[in-house]
Amino acid sequence: MWPVTRRRAALAGWAALVAGAFAVGGLLHARGVLRIDHLPPLQALARLPTPALLPAVAFAAVAVPVLPRLTAHLPMRVALAAAFAASLAWTVLLAVSGEGLAWPFTHPQEYLAGLGAVGGDPLGWLAGFTRDLPAYPTHVRGHPPLPVLVLWALAAAGLPGPFWAAVLVVATGCSATVAIGLTVWRVAGEEAARRALPYLALCPAAVWIATTMDAFFAGVGAWGTALLVLGAGSRAGRVTLGLGAGLALGALPYLSYGLVPYLLVPLVAAVAVGVARATVAACLAGMAAVSALFAAGGFWWPAGVLATHAEWAADPGAARPYLYFLVANLAVLALVTGPATAAGLVAPGEARDRILPLAALAAVLALDVSGVTRGEVERIWLPYALWVAAAAGRTGTGREGDRRLLAAQAVVGLLLQGFVRSPW
Repeated sequence: MWPVTRRRAALAGWAALVAGAFAVGGLLHARGVLRIDHLPPLQALARLPTPALLPAVAFAAVAVPVLPRLTAHLPMRVALAAAFAASLAWTVLLAVSGEGLAWPFTHPQEYLAGLGAVGGDPLGWLAGFTRDLPAYPTHVRGHPPLPVLVLWALAAAGLPGPFWAAVLVVATGCSATVAIGLTVWRVAGEEAARRALPYLALCPAAVWIATTMDAFFAGVGAWGTALLVLGAGSRAGRVTLGLGAGLALGALPYLSYGLVPYLLVPLVAAVAVGVARATVAACLAGMAAVSALFAAGGFWWPAGVLATHAEWAADPGAARPYLYFLVANLAVLALVTGPATAAGLVAPGEARDRILPLAALAAVLALDVSGVTRGEVERIWLPYALWVAAAAGRTGTGREGDRRLLAAQAVVGLLLQGFVRSPW
């Protein structure tokens, strides 16, 4: 009876945290304290669902009973592919029920709006990035230069514009389901990975995976971590996998300044599986190479941090009340990861299948306490949220888990998509 009672308490706490954040946020908005947030703790507007959401509803109705069976009984590699396909379908169906897959990337303050400044000289742009920062769109000013360079490279390869940017972001973000599944497999075993896959595929975070560049960051970080732990089991590929992990993980601080605490996740994963010294050395070499390349190109990371902090301090978002968002940010994490995650975090079981979600949660808490993440975290939390959401797989007994909690995950995603209009 104790596990059932603990689960009920976790679900009640989840609901109270989310409801309380919206109630207090609504009061603060009504009193003019949160003028720039119309649906706090989310940076969004309220809306009513339309019939365009019905295909996503139908997909969820099929996926909830079918996907756990597939991930439980198919060969592991096929199960990973099925989870990726489900994540991709779920994310796209949610996105097209609203403003469309590519719409968020057309916003004048998004990264694509900064490509004009790059022109045909990305190295020249990189060298002057910190100096010219105040002239750039909001999202460019709030991040290091790599996101813009990624989109510039995509356009240079003949795939310009919002649609191809959306394709890149959605495919990379959804692939995090596979990378996290592989990592959980190495750290906690095959059964734990199989149980986690349906919850990762139908995670409410999918609402923002299709709309924000942070989903791309999530995919890069997840694959960097996966390559690192896979290097522990491959004698022949230790150096190659370690180097690949280092390049991906080394790119994270140049994608977002808020991803520095994320490195706790691969660190914990590496310790858990006992990554070989050769793999660790190759990983560190890859990370150092990324920093060296940016420094050679004229971008000095600490200077970028200081310049971006100055822009943030002058932005109205910096005036948001710290104490409210200290709690409300965690409510958004709860909303993005869903009620099954809350139940999974308190479920009994072995420590090894809890260690990765707890590492990600610790990184989130560090960012939250720092005060530099005051609102808008439904996108900022994405790279961390998917790791935390892996804990939802701990809720079920047996391979196929608990259908009711998986259904609850899908319902939360549908409610968010139907009733929330996000600018990203």
